[in-house]
This record gives sequence, C-alpha cells and structure tokens, in this order.
Amino acid sequence: MASIILSTINAKWIHPSLALRLLKANLGSLKDQCEILEFALRQPMKEKTGPILAAQPRILGLSVSIWNHLATLELLRVLEKEWLINGDSEKPRQKPVVVLGGPEVSWLPENAELFRYADFVIRGEGEESFRMLCNEILHVGYRKNETGIVRASFINQAGTTVNLNDIDLPYRLYTDEDLQGKLVYVESSRGCPFDCEFCQGSIRPQGSIGLYKVREFPLESFLAEMETLIDRGGRVFKFLDRTFNLDMDRAVAIMDFFLEKIKNGRSGDASAIKKKPICVHFEMVPALFPQALRESLRRFPPGTLRLELGIQTLNPETAALIHRPLISRPEAKPQEPETLEFLRAETNAIIHADLIAGLPGEDLDSFGKGFDSLWLAMTNSDSPFDKPFEIQLGILKRLPGTNIARHNETHKMRYSPEPPYEVIETGALSSSELAKLKNFARFWELIVNRNPFPDLLPGLLPPGKPVFDRFMNLSGKLLDAFGKNWGIDRMELRAQLMLYSFNE
Repeated sequence: MASIILSTINAKWIHPSLALRLLKANLGSLKDQCEILEFALRQPMKEKTGPILAAQPRILGLSVSIWNHLATLELLRVLEKEWLINGDSEKPRQKPVVVLGGPEVSWLPENAELFRYADFVIRGEGEESFRMLCNEILHVGYRKNETGIVRASFINQAGTTVNLNDIDLPYRLYTDEDLQGKLVYVESSRGCPFDCEFCQGSIRPQGSIGLYKVREFPLESFLAEMETLIDRGGRVFKFLDRTFNLDMDRAVAIMDFFLEKIKNGRSGDASAIKKKPICVHFEMVPALFPQALRESLRRFPPGTLRLELGIQTLNPETAALIHRPLISRPEAKPQEPETLEFLRAETNAIIHADLIAGLPGEDLDSFGKGFDSLWLAMTNSDSPFDKPFEIQLGILKRLPGTNIARHNETHKMRYSPEPPYEVIETGALSSSELAKLKNFARFWELIVNRNPFPDLLPGLLPPGKPVFDRFMNLSGKLLDAFGKNWGIDRMELRAQLMLYSFNE
C-alpha cells in the first residue's frame, strides 16, 4: 500500500493534474511510496471515496482549486464519517494526516470551513514543502491533537515560490493512457509581471519584493521532456504559462520546436500517418505581437494551434482602475482587436478570447461595445466562419486574496460568498442585468462557441455587424421558451433558432 496518496477532483476526465505529478516527482526517496488518484467532478461520491479508503494511506494530500472547492469539502465530510466508523473490526480504518494545497487554499482565511478537516495546509508552491512535511510525518512521527479537534497548521507564507532550477520535471509520470486520451498540461514558466486585480497572479504578499518576476524552467531540459512525450504518443499540449509570449526569443524557440515536430508528423511516411496530429495551446498577451512572433504563428498548419487571449475589457477607464494593461496605439485605438484581425486573417490558429462582465465601473453599454469590437475583429473577412473561434464571456469572481476587493465600497460590488465567488451586483450593473449576461453567456456557449448548427449561424449573427444587442434579445427569448439554459434538447433548440431567424 502507498504511504502517500495525492488526489484531486478534476473538471473532466481529460484534464489530468500537473500539480499532483509535480509533487510526486519531487518527493525524493518517498516517490515510490506515493500513488496518484484522480477523480472527475461528475463521478459518484463512492467512486471517489472508495479508492482513498481502500488505499489506507498515512498521508492524504488534496489539491484544491476554485472549481473543486465545494466538491473537495463534500469529499472530506464523507471521508470523515467513514474514518469515524473506523471500518470493520478486522480491518480498522486509520484516518490519514490530511494535507491541503493548491491555489484556492493558499489565500483562504484561516477560519474557512475546509480547514476544519485538514491537519496541514501548504500555501504557495509546494514541491519542496510537501516533501519536507512528508519526511517529517513518516520518519519523525506526527500525533494528532488528543482532544479530537483538528486545527490545521499552515506551512509557508501565501505566495511562497520555489527555484525552478532545483525541482524535478514531472512529465514521465504521465501514463500511456494520459497521453493517448487526455490533454497534456505543461509549463515552461511561472508567474506574471502584471497587476490585474481580479487575478491571484497579481497578489504581492507583504515583504515579497522580487519574488514575483516571471521564472522560467531551463529551456533545454524542458524541450527534451517535450520530445519524450511526443515520442510516447503525446499529441495535445496545453501550456499553463500565464504570459507565454513575454520572452519573445524563448516563445519563438518553443514554437519552432513544435513546428518541426508537426512538420515531421505530416511528412507522409507510413509511421507518421498512423500518428494523431500534434496540437499546442498557448495563452498569450494580446498586446505583444511583434513581427518575429507573427512569422512563427503563420507557419502552423490548420488544426495544430490554439491561442487563448485574455482581453477582459476594452474600456480604458476600467482597465486603468483595476491595473489591467491595455496597450493602445497613438490614435487611442486598442491594439487587441487588431491582433485578433491579424490572427483571423493570416494564421490558422483557433482563437479563444476572454471578456469579463461585472468589472468595477463598466456598465452594460460599455461591455456590449467591447463585445461587438471582438465580434467585428473575429468576423471581418470574406469567410468568417471557415475557421473556428470562441468568445468566452466570463463573470467577475472575487478570488481569495485579490485586490479587486478594494473596490467593494466605492463601486458597490456585491459577490456570492460561495465558490466561485461570482459578482452579483455592481454600481454600474444591476443584479438583473448581470443575470441576463449570465444567461447570454450560457446560450452563447451553446450556440456560437460550440456551433452545432453552422448553417444557421450566419443568419442569426451577421458577420461584420454588431451582435451584442441582437443576441441579448435572442438569449432572453430562448430562456422564456425553455425556462432554462441547460439540458436543452438539440433539435428543440434548432427549432427555436429557426423560428427566431424567420421572425427576424
């Protein structure tokens, strides 16, 4: 049996956790005593608790994010009851030492309910801290509070970082099953130089000057690991770097590496034909697209490149208010739409652009204008729907520890206290307007981003023309027709869309 179980609840089966593999890879002599158990949000509870209880580990490490916070809390409640029952008399269950880590717990207040079920909480990057803690528990010993009251001990200051030159890379821990059917999450750098107040990457703990620059993994060893993954069958690579195109020479070197692998996979020889095509996904800063980067992007064949561009807002006043870098040209025209126009016209990239509704000071009219600017940039071509694209409408979240909370009084911001902490109302957007935007976002995802009816889309949303008000009206009518925006029969949805198009 494994002494250490590392576990988490992923959004879907195809999303393996890089964090768990990083922790195991850096356990040193304890690595062989560790097993990874991953679950998915929609799995039945017994399928989550059963393997953990059967393993009977001495240490249970759980990675917690905003999306699995409540699911992890529920898991711990059920496990706690099972541990109290203590199993049958022949095989008594001993409660393991519970260690929590991850981006969500790093910034939660110490009285959070989640911590009632934990013995230790590791804040910040945990590759070194988790190894040292496990060594202490297994070799020195740890005795629980005899009163039965768990009081979590907090390891590290929130935001603690590690030296990326000193940690072992985890990519060999992806199994063949992972590589054949799941996304391969990788990271070539950590950190973010920007100060966007809605993002945890902007948090600067007191006294942490100099710790938050972007840090990079050694390029040679990183690319060697990527080559091994490709040789083993890895095909869909999603980079977790927040600002992949910050260091242009490095970004181009990594893209050129993948371009060469893609070229070899399309060479026409028998072995290459049997392999699935390689696809890479990068998150890039939309205002940083110099010529060298554009040249590399132009070379990617169709179906091999996905780009995520965090636009978030095109309102200069709101951007300045939340310290969001919005780089404009001398004539004050934002550069972000021009970047999208270039990508749509001159590359084969599949574009995913993000906008956030509910930011301080931005009203419905301003948000709608920003949305239309993105739509016009995406569809400003003779064949706008030939290459897929996505506009993701997100709702502002007050992530623990972020400075967005400083606007609560001045901009009358009100948020849900439950994860994912979405904004409910602002001084510029009423609760009813935000509810309409959430409904808009859901139907936009169903109809436009997923695009199940490509024959209907051009008639519903004319390319090259503003569509925000039109789709706001459509999404409202669809909600009235179905009474919900989820679990809708595909053919019933198509019938309503055809009816709407006909009436227009």
